[in-house]
Amino acid sequence: MAVTISLVALFGLVLFFLLKGGSLTPTAAFTATGFGFFLASTGAADPIIHLTTTLINTIPAL
Repeated sequence: MAVTISLVALFGLVLFFLLKGGSLTPTAAFTATGFGFFLASTGAADPIIHLTTTLINTIPAL
């Protein structure tokens, strides 16, 4: 749960700075956010969560 909240905060911060810097348009940000919400409600959510958890657990071992 803590990792999920941290990743949401991290991606939100990156999205904010991309919008503020002009590297990303508001329309593209809205589309990416909507895609994330809809993707989370599909069957692809579990493999993505598993992959993310595995990557996060692997990083300290490097």
